[in-house]
Amino acid sequence: MKRKKNSPKLWIAVCFIGLILFLLSSGSGKITPWGPIARSVIDITAPFQNLTAKICSAVEGFWLTYFHLIKVREENAQLKASVDALKLENSRYREMLSDYRRFEELLQFKESSDRPSLAARVIGLDPTGWFKSVIIDKGEKQGVKLDMSVVNADGIIGRVVSVSQNYSKVLLIIDQNSAVDCLVQRSRERGIAVGLSTNICKLNYVQESGDVVVGDIIVSSGLAGVFPKGLPVGEVLDIKDVPGELFKDINIKPAVDFSRLEAVLLIAKEHVPSLDQTKTE
Repeated sequence: MKRKKNSPKLWIAVCFIGLILFLLSSGSGKITPWGPIARSVIDITAPFQNLTAKICSAVEGFWLTYFHLIKVREENAQLKASVDALKLENSRYREMLSDYRRFEELLQFKESSDRPSLAARVIGLDPTGWFKSVIIDKGEKQGVKLDMSVVNADGIIGRVVSVSQNYSKVLLIIDQNSAVDCLVQRSRERGIAVGLSTNICKLNYVQESGDVVVGDIIVSSGLAGVFPKGLPVGEVLDIKDVPGELFKDINIKPAVDFSRLEAVLLIAKEHVPSLDQTKTE
């Protein structure tokens, strides 16, 4: 087999590079001006060196910018996490302040009542769904008894109808099975407030000739000893005189916003002497 002959171009390139290296190194140790060949070589190679330097600089700048952006993004993520944590903490503080204000209002109401009372918190709705009622976080162990009235700073909420060791159920006055003996605060007309819907109660048994007008405040009468006397029940919304009926058709708006029940106050039922006890005395 014949061996391949080396290409003349390869030898020319090797000789040219060797010549360049010889010319550049021949002046080592001396400071001499470039000769014609050296200048030609520099003129040829310098643009490539300049281009290479620019490319390296661009690549270096890209990588530095890239890593800087990564660092900035990490710092932004850390700052966002810190801001979110501060927002959450701020929200907790606002909620604590709101709870404090609600319990402060209940405490002021408690101080104005001469009956034993107990603060509680609403933790849920009646799971059966048959009644408009709520569950509170106090029960027999904490001293809760049946028929204790449940109120807040706005007015009457309802009464305790079921009690377990640590929880109780409160029937709200907006339930149709609830009944509160009431007075028209201005005229002292009597009636019974019964539940109708979430936002409306009926004031029954007010005589046709009774003195009631829209805007009158309805308060508890204190009879039967369940609810203390004078607690707000609601405000008269509208009145209808039904021909042939003995009583007015009156709707009242409850004083309490039942969509925002949280902190409540339980008040012990007042002991009402029976007729036999009264005769004995």
